[in-house]
Amino acid sequence: MLPIRDDNPTVRSTVLNWAIIAVTVAVYLLVQPRSEGELASFLYAEATIPCEVLTAEPLSIPEIEQGTCGRGGDPLFAEKPIWWSLVASIFFHGGLFHLVGNLWMLWIFGNNIEDELGHVRYLVFYLVSGVLASLAHVALNPRSTIPLVGASGAIAAVMGAYLVLHPRARVTSIIPPLFFLPFRVPAAVFLVLWFVGQFAIDTSTGVAWEAHVGGFAVGAAYAWRLRRAGRLERQIPT
Repeated sequence: MLPIRDDNPTVRSTVLNWAIIAVTVAVYLLVQPRSEGELASFLYAEATIPCEVLTAEPLSIPEIEQGTCGRGGDPLFAEKPIWWSLVASIFFHGGLFHLVGNLWMLWIFGNNIEDELGHVRYLVFYLVSGVLASLAHVALNPRSTIPLVGASGAIAAVMGAYLVLHPRARVTSIIPPLFFLPFRVPAAVFLVLWFVGQFAIDTSTGVAWEAHVGGFAVGAAYAWRLRRAGRLERQIPT
């Protein structure tokens, strides 16, 4: 089931959601290398790698070549800012389909969360949730030497928050290959099905489903806490 749009207008300009989308596209087009070999080198130099978070040191050439995680050795990128990479990785993507799929979901769901949180708090929420989602993946794959990239953990947090704040909003969706038969479902139905579906992802695909689940849980918990405390920018009827 693929979403097309939601029927949930905002009451204020959601400039930061658009800014995040624009920056992410700019990073993909202007910062990331295009060739496969250069991109791989770039991601090892700049992106989050679970083993590096575990050991607090950049990978060595043998670790990269053999896919093993250890300590010591001569790091390939000795000056790599490991902790900053947790933030930077949110803006990197493995390909055009990966980029478009993520930003499409952010476009549909992110504007309403910015509307509820306010601009600055939404930006902090997006970045912190993205980092925590990555750490959820690291916790379950601590010895992985594969770069972790993409905004999907942060966007999953946005979706988790949307489930708490707008469960009754309607989401217009399609089911391929029936592209000409759109239908509307409650957001709660779409989002719960999406969340449950993450546990069925084949690990051989390389999709970091753990980051999706972690991000979704963080977003839902944070939105529930804010709503319970009455600390949203505009209150939502129950």
